[in-house]
Amino acid sequence: MKTAAYSLVLIVSFLLSARADLTIVQKVERAGSATNMTIKLKGDKVRIEASPQVTTIIDGKTGEVTNLMNDQKTVVRISGEKTKAVTNMINKFDVKKEGAGKVKLTPTGQKETVNGYETEQYTYDGPDFKATYWIASNYPDGAAILAQLKSIKSEFWDAANPGGPDLRDFPGLPIRTRMTTTKQSQPTKPGGTALGGATEITTTIISANQNPISDAEFTAPSDFKETKLPDIFDKKHTAPSTSPKS
Repeated sequence: MKTAAYSLVLIVSFLLSARADLTIVQKVERAGSATNMTIKLKGDKVRIEASPQVTTIIDGKTGEVTNLMNDQKTVVRISGEKTKAVTNMINKFDVKKEGAGKVKLTPTGQKETVNGYETEQYTYDGPDFKATYWIASNYPDGAAILAQLKSIKSEFWDAANPGGPDLRDFPGLPIRTRMTTTKQSQPTKPGGTALGGATEITTTIISANQNPISDAEFTAPSDFKETKLPDIFDKKHTAPSTSPKS
């Protein structure tokens, strides 16, 4: 029989089989600037508002990804098949899956109050980045929120965080995350020097609620026009033939 803690997660997941709606607002800090990002979940669908210009809608059941270009009022769709193809390409370069062994969260023993909630600090030393998590065990509905995040099944969602920790390893809700990339960029030209500056991103949960979300949030507005991207996976798009002799 599974442990009591694991059984509790299963019970919560079962209670959320109808999956209450969930809205999370995060503060994202990078390179001295800060923006807000909103993530909305309803059933198998996820809406990500990372900026006023672009909204991404993910259908976890079909795998389709819909990007709304709000300024141009256009829609760009990526089918589930194409999303899976992109994921497969990413996975080929994901050292996490090359038998190097699973990296787990490590408690530091440090505690800190973040936004009024007591947290415990954990670290994660991934192949391409290092991360610090401030995990709160007493966040309101934290167990239910974490269980719902675990329930997301999406090729796109998984590809967005290659090499990252498994949510099932989190003992509570991470309300602050600080991630630093450790992989240097390549030189822009032969003989150039790779950029060595690490990139640091800190995200902090500002609010989370389970208020009802309209189905309309997960469909493209009627006044948006469809735009197609070049199909890079279309076998018919092969290298151009040589030009005829003059």
